[in-house]
Amino acid sequence: MFIEKSREIHLKRRPDGVPTESDFLLESIPVPELNVGEILVENRWMSVDPYMRGRMTDRKSYIEPFKVGAVLEGGAVGAVVESNNPEFPVGSFVSSMLGWREYFVSNTSDVQKLPNTDIPDQAFLGILGMPGMTAYTGLNTIAQLQPGDRVFVSAASGAVGAIACQIAKLKGCYVAGSVGSSDKEKYLLDELGVDAVVNYKTCGNLEAAISEACPEGIDVYFENVGGAHLEAVLNLMNDHGRIAVCGMIDQYNATEAAPGPANLGQLIVKKLTMRGFIVFDHWQGYPEFVETMSQWIKNGDVSWKETVLDGIEQAPAAFIGLFSGKNIGKMLVKLRD
Repeated sequence: MFIEKSREIHLKRRPDGVPTESDFLLESIPVPELNVGEILVENRWMSVDPYMRGRMTDRKSYIEPFKVGAVLEGGAVGAVVESNNPEFPVGSFVSSMLGWREYFVSNTSDVQKLPNTDIPDQAFLGILGMPGMTAYTGLNTIAQLQPGDRVFVSAASGAVGAIACQIAKLKGCYVAGSVGSSDKEKYLLDELGVDAVVNYKTCGNLEAAISEACPEGIDVYFENVGGAHLEAVLNLMNDHGRIAVCGMIDQYNATEAAPGPANLGQLIVKKLTMRGFIVFDHWQGYPEFVETMSQWIKNGDVSWKETVLDGIEQAPAAFIGLFSGKNIGKMLVKLRD
């Protein structure tokens, strides 16, 4: 199979505040011929995730920033369409961190073959991928979730939050979450079976609304937002509560430092544990997670939603949409059928 060009998205400039489509550039790049041991992958699906915003800023972090003028990176699943490697024959499906492009050549060190399952391949970018693993790790390893815990999840209808809600319910917990629209409220209550929902855009007093949703307080907080959410929840945590800090999307597009919570003293008074984590530090547990989550999927114990945009040219819009809540569940870009 001869592919002459691959379209890909480059970072044109570093965003100032919320990214705009003018911060990205669609380029067409020649595809090299294969050497011995190499494969050509046609990406079928790619992921956009909030953490990518941090990589667009030139600062020290747990992962290097994207380079201006270079192709972006992120989770993707694709098919091997040409192969000089017998371990990856044509027709194999692989996952990689080489999204934001239609095709790429690999020596196979940066791809992982997907297992043969009845589960859609793109699930390995969502419920069976980094978002699912993040929810599973945050609750079980970081927050030490126990049956009967009262759990609050911010950004509860997103790729990570929706899975966290379901895991907590499976563990026999009381679960409440925050969302930003009536459609997302309905999704959590009717489809995910959470016990209570707070619409942070319409509730008025956020702390009062969360208190009403969690009348017996909060033992475990799965933090995706930060800002006013964190300050409100700190006042409502029960003694010896645990806070797993997954993300703080409220700050990702800030152009200046936001004031910290004024009530961090609650960590002392209530003897709380608050711990941030990066899921890649826990990837040794991924096989166990896949086995457990796959069984839950087969049993019908968990479900997931996807918000899908079509075509590589839609990748910037999909990414930007994350910051205005345009997704329910996992935001994906479909590159090929």
